[in-house]
Amino acid sequence: MLFNSFVFWGFFAAVLLLYRWLPHRSQNHMLLVASYIFYGYWDYRFLSLILLSTAVDYVAAKAVASSQHQGERRTWLVVSIATNLGILGFFKYWGFFTAEADALLQAMGFNSALPVLNIILPIGISFYTFQSMSYTIDVYRGQTKPAGRFLDFALYVSFFPQLVAGPIERSSRLLPQILQPRTVDRQAFHEGLYLIISGLFRKVVVADNMAPIVNSIFSRPTSELTAAEVMIGVYAFAFQIYGDFSGYSNIAKGIARWLGFDLMWNFRNPYFAISPSDFWRRWHISLSTWLRDYLYIALGGNRGGRLMTFRNLMLTMTLGGLWHGAAWNFVVWGVYHGLLLIGYRIAGLDGGDSTSTNKMSQFKRVLLIVLMFHLICFSWLLFRADSMEQITGMLATAGGGLGWTPFVTYSATMLLLFAGPLLVLDYVTERKNDLYYPIRTSGTTQIGMFAYMMLTLIIFPPPATQEFIYFQF
Repeated sequence: MLFNSFVFWGFFAAVLLLYRWLPHRSQNHMLLVASYIFYGYWDYRFLSLILLSTAVDYVAAKAVASSQHQGERRTWLVVSIATNLGILGFFKYWGFFTAEADALLQAMGFNSALPVLNIILPIGISFYTFQSMSYTIDVYRGQTKPAGRFLDFALYVSFFPQLVAGPIERSSRLLPQILQPRTVDRQAFHEGLYLIISGLFRKVVVADNMAPIVNSIFSRPTSELTAAEVMIGVYAFAFQIYGDFSGYSNIAKGIARWLGFDLMWNFRNPYFAISPSDFWRRWHISLSTWLRDYLYIALGGNRGGRLMTFRNLMLTMTLGGLWHGAAWNFVVWGVYHGLLLIGYRIAGLDGGDSTSTNKMSQFKRVLLIVLMFHLICFSWLLFRADSMEQITGMLATAGGGLGWTPFVTYSATMLLLFAGPLLVLDYVTERKNDLYYPIRTSGTTQIGMFAYMMLTLIIFPPPATQEFIYFQF
């Protein structure tokens, strides 16, 4: 089900109606059933993968917590990690690696007979396997206690607002909310309403109206493009992916607020970052902190000297790129971000984020923001391209004459019309350092804001409904 579909809102209305009438334990049971219906609506067969991951991690965490022998505890941890990575690896990466190995062997003159399979990628598999696996790791580290009831843990893994595209919640944060009775007061309802409306605005008005521009440019041969079209395509995709993913995260958080839950923020105005590390404190926060806590620190973090730190950064970002998809452009995208982190550290430009560097002049801050935004836009070219050949072709085209066309004029107008208000909203919340600031203003301002968002949803529907981009990960 898509958050931007009538089917979902009919489903959610039924869930909300039942939820209000049920006691706490029955609420959890109903939410678990609803979560499985939500996921099974796409393809019920893949519910077995969620159930497998849930069952293995529930048993493994119990065994880890009850065992007094370090070797046995480590064995159960390995079982959990191997199961989750095995599921993820087979469904997401088997086809990619076997195809690449087959091509390499044939290039070396061998007659390869590797089994290359066309495997359907289960929606959201990267999110729920990481969430479930982190629970066992946290129990092993003593940072959380194992769930007492299997059904409570199953709800933690499959909670439908954030099941297929995050945020990737930690057990120490979400499980206690499942175990305790929940209430929805006026403030929670108001926050949820703002998050849902603003999320739909980001997704439907901004992202889905950028999609036809992006698709038109990236579907054409690079020889037919001009430099201006390449640039406008990259800018449009920057706001498509941001509106799409932050829109999903806002809607997920808003829906959860109406159910009495408080999910983590997954975005904090990322295009106002002044450095790569600042960007990753703002973009897909649940993944960046997951990679930091379970990969970067496990590799040694910044211990062991500068070269080891650079190695750990590069490995973390490369694997983070591969997490996004089984293709070389995602690997290159991860390597690029690793190089950015290393380069800024070497240059001494990665000393803090834009909210803590109060002594920085406004002029320097703006320059760093503009520079970082364009470095990120270049990374979106690597991310969006269909192949390495398309990347090199578009880069070659971008280095040629500007070639301003009527299509560029139209696209630039659409970009200003839809992405402009989004940037204004982000600027206001950035200045106030409060993501809820728009609903702390006067009643008149709030009415105007909600009216604008609702009117744009009605007046500017996209040419076609688009799936959320991160569903493919």
